[in-house]
Amino acid sequence: MRYLFIAALMVFTAQIAGAEDKGKQESVEQTMNNQRLQTLIDRVAEKVSGRPGFWEFTLQEYRVTVITDERADRMRIIVPVAKAGDIDSEKMKRLMQANFDSALDARYSIAKGILWSAFIHPLSELSDHQFIDGLAQTVNLAGTFGTSYSSGALIFGGGDSKQEQNKHYREIIEREGAI
Repeated sequence: MRYLFIAALMVFTAQIAGAEDKGKQESVEQTMNNQRLQTLIDRVAEKVSGRPGFWEFTLQEYRVTVITDERADRMRIIVPVAKAGDIDSEKMKRLMQANFDSALDARYSIAKGILWSAFIHPLSELSDHQFIDGLAQTVNLAGTFGTSYSSGALIFGGGDSKQEQNKHYREIIEREGAI
């Protein structure tokens, strides 16, 4: 189900990107603001609560919060992942490795005793595509905590995540000999 949602978001993102490309050709690109974000959020989420600058909704089983400050030109998407105190040192090391190479634009962070998946971007420069992509990465990063620690897009070379993820693959393949 999670992968179906991510695939649907990617299709939606591609449609928006196509519309953005057409819009760029026809006129100057629209600056992102709370009104535009409201439109995008209403397209991808059901049962949105909050107000302009602070929205909460659920995508799959994940509680998503989008917070903006138009005066400071900032936007963030956050998803709670786990209680920070429940994260052992091995998982903490793994999520820090992921922040280097497989979390990509979303990141793991800790605030108020909670581990969050977060995407932070200047608001006015944010495109429709970047918002939807950031939303997909943030939800996927929360969902892969404890397994692949990945935002789902790709793995940036030079880090440890590919090797760590390959370890899980090898463990499964090695079970074949026990069958």
